[in-house]
Amino acid sequence: MSKEAKPPCPPFTYDDAVKKVRMAEDAWNSRDPDKVKMAYTKDTVWRNRSQFLNGRDEIAAFLAEKWQKEDGYRLIKEIWAHSDDRIAVRFCYEYHDEKGEWFRAHGNENWEFDVNGLMKFRHASINDVPIAESERKFHWDRSGPRPEDHPDLTALGLL
Repeated sequence: MSKEAKPPCPPFTYDDAVKKVRMAEDAWNSRDPDKVKMAYTKDTVWRNRSQFLNGRDEIAAFLAEKWQKEDGYRLIKEIWAHSDDRIAVRFCYEYHDEKGEWFRAHGNENWEFDVNGLMKFRHASINDVPIAESERKFHWDRSGPRPEDHPDLTALGLL
């Protein structure tokens, strides 16, 4: 295993894949682009909505800009399926824009990993749905990850 590894590493069991999804959720909820980018290979390839990104530096710049615009960002990821070196995820995140208008983004991701557990491909399709502030479901303290006892997407009834 390389010194640059992010266990668990392929081949993934179901429990490994669930752990990998939660690790990604926790990292993204930190809103720290330099921390998040280290889960990816140096030459990672992303499609995020209609944007194509290559490598950690582009990923970090993209995330820094994203989190500047998406205030109040809170994310929940949930495993959909997995194989030896791939994981499919569904997710939702809530945020508001500079006008104070709230949104819930619904998305799906397909991930492929190298032997060291670093993600080499990420394909994300995401749709933003306007919501009233009263419709928000994600209220935990943003200074840390989603609490273990906070409901997941299925328990919240989110499709």
